[in-house]
Amino acid sequence: MTTKPALMIRLSGLLFWFDESLQKSLARAGYKPATRSQSMFLLCLAAGENRPSRLATQLGVSRQAVSHIIAELSQRGLITLAVDPKDARGRIVQYADGANDVRGAAHTAVAELEKLLKRRIGADTFKSLNEGLSRDWGEPAIIDLPPAAPSGETKARRKTKAG
Repeated sequence: MTTKPALMIRLSGLLFWFDESLQKSLARAGYKPATRSQSMFLLCLAAGENRPSRLATQLGVSRQAVSHIIAELSQRGLITLAVDPKDARGRIVQYADGANDVRGAAHTAVAELEKLLKRRIGADTFKSLNEGLSRDWGEPAIIDLPPAAPSGETKARRKTKAG
């Protein structure tokens, strides 16, 4: 009997499908490929998040990782860092003027991928999926689990000792 993968795995698979489809579409059009981290960073930026610390939180990575992505994308001429007009000590990330072509192509690709997915899974399922993923899931949950084995001891080793 085959069991269906956990929801978390299926959600990751959908993310990977979107990113791989986007990257292959951009590559076919002649754009230089981006890593998945760079791609996700640029999508968050396109969605309106422009502060490095908040981008790190949204991506679930460290500020150091975001700094590395910023450096890479800056070298490629896709983004720039500017002084935050609301806080002169802070920085905001902006698309570089030379990135308009790839931004437009990526925007078109994402819109077309959504249309394709809607056709593949059906309009009602697509609508439900989009609505479910758009809802606030609340703060990360902590589930009560049995306590972990003492350091270095596995469940199998505990059975051997006891039995």
